[in-house]
Amino acid sequence: MYTGKTFRTRLAGDDGSATAEYAIATMAAVGFAGLLVVVLRSDEVRGLLLTIIRNALSLG
Repeated sequence: MYTGKTFRTRLAGDDGSATAEYAIATMAAVGFAGLLVVVLRSDEVRGLLLTIIRNALSLG
């Protein structure tokens, strides 16, 4: 489909840049979520979280 733009003006535009930014932000969020899952599956972190929850529930 010809839009009347030359090749150079099509490359100079920022069409699609928002989509690329969303894709990069989504990939960063997925990477962070994966890292969080790995950290939370460790026994040390699980024990620490259980201790915090037990202490919070015993205060009431």
